[in-house]
Amino acid sequence: MKMENQSIVSEFLLLGLPIEPDQRDLFYALFLAMYLTTVLGNLLIILLIHLDSHLHTPMYFFLSNLSFSDLCFSSVTMPELLQNMQSQVPSIPYAGCLTQMYFFLLFADLESFLLVAMAYDRYVAICFPLHYTTIMSPKLCFSLGALSWVLTTFISLLHTLLTARLSFCDDNVIPHFFCDMSALLKLACSDIQINEMIIFIFGGLVIIVPFLLIFLSYARIVSSILKVPSARGIRKAFSTCGSHLSVVSLFYGTIIGLYLCPSTNNSTIKEMTLAVMYTVVTPMLNPFIYSLRNQDIRGALRKIFLKWTIQFLLGQ
Repeated sequence: MKMENQSIVSEFLLLGLPIEPDQRDLFYALFLAMYLTTVLGNLLIILLIHLDSHLHTPMYFFLSNLSFSDLCFSSVTMPELLQNMQSQVPSIPYAGCLTQMYFFLLFADLESFLLVAMAYDRYVAICFPLHYTTIMSPKLCFSLGALSWVLTTFISLLHTLLTARLSFCDDNVIPHFFCDMSALLKLACSDIQINEMIIFIFGGLVIIVPFLLIFLSYARIVSSILKVPSARGIRKAFSTCGSHLSVVSLFYGTIIGLYLCPSTNNSTIKEMTLAVMYTVVTPMLNPFIYSLRNQDIRGALRKIFLKWTIQFLLGQ
């Protein structure tokens, strides 16, 4: 590409969601309510796990990390989306776009690794219940959490630095509601072969490998249950793994639909619809999935609510 056809891009224009002007206020209120629900729901899960000593276990350690990841993941895109829905010129600075892309990749990848750690925790709890506390030691839990953060920080930083080295042409319009990496690469004038190779390599590490590990964990769980089938064992496995499987299905279902099942018709609308699913809907639903299907979380919520009510009445 010739240099005279390139220009220094100082900002990008986000086209946002394909919403009719007369429906913009309605969707703004809807997305604002969904974002506030996401923030309050995940903060509540983190608070309950922190305050209730009965929830200081490996399972809830990973759940608190997942809630924090969901909270941050949604906060990367939603405030910008809400602001742009009220703006006449929905622009984002070049540096802000790369920053948003970095944190989007960071928390998306982190959720994938945390789901693997949670699947391993469930595998140990059901297949090796007598050795659970020995295997899932605080040291191992901390190591798995730290490894997840280190890997995702490195991968997202690598993608961001490789994108930052690219040159962009006069076209700075991103047909999306956030700075999606694939959308940015389509605007680049430079050679993106290295970027595509890194996406292919680390995409397998972040999506395919975790998905296979989760599948393997649950295959071993099912095999263990079938060896000694009992109604009590099936109920225990369902109560222990049901919430996690629901979250896994939501997270990987949208990713598989977006990246592994391409569509030629209305691909842009499909991409944005699925992007809304895993950036807005999934982080909002996760706290409800874990609270509604989890007796420990419901019990902790009742205890905290009762404690605060008593303190309020005594203070009157």
